[in-house]
Amino acid sequence: MLFDIIIIVFLMVTAIVLVLLEIFLLPGITIAGIGGALFAMGGVVYAYTVDTTIGHITLISSTVAFGIAFAWLLRSKSFSKVALNTDIDSKLTSSRDLGIQPGDEGISLSRLAPIGKAKFNDIVVEAKSIGDFIDENTLIVVLRVDGYNVVVTTIDEITQINNTQNDNTHI
Repeated sequence: MLFDIIIIVFLMVTAIVLVLLEIFLLPGITIAGIGGALFAMGGVVYAYTVDTTIGHITLISSTVAFGIAFAWLLRSKSFSKVALNTDIDSKLTSSRDLGIQPGDEGISLSRLAPIGKAKFNDIVVEAKSIGDFIDENTLIVVLRVDGYNVVVTTIDEITQINNTQNDNTHI
């Protein structure tokens, strides 16, 4: 009987430690969580096979022990060294607030496929092309600024559109 109680205590303590490791230190579902659940189920089932009273005591005491350990770990400062304690206090500035206006000319710093980096008036922003992809180091023009999106096209494409419109007005 003493040997059975030692096995039950070992299984339940191991289960509690593994489940707490899973919750507080290991991200996602890992072997520790699965192992902790298996040890807990095995310990409770084994306790009930020894005696129903021992099974009830094991179930209640392990639940209470887990709850106390969980609460203690939440309140303790033991995880403050591994916890992320930084605050993000920066703001995202709108491209319109940076002074970028429709008609501004610039250059693509990366390939716009359809989104990439572009430079207008010495300001680097994220730009979105309409239509075809725009290669790096291509002259571009701002069509519109929608909040944080700078919608652009190539200067060659604007020239083609203007030429087509001029040709249509002469007809």
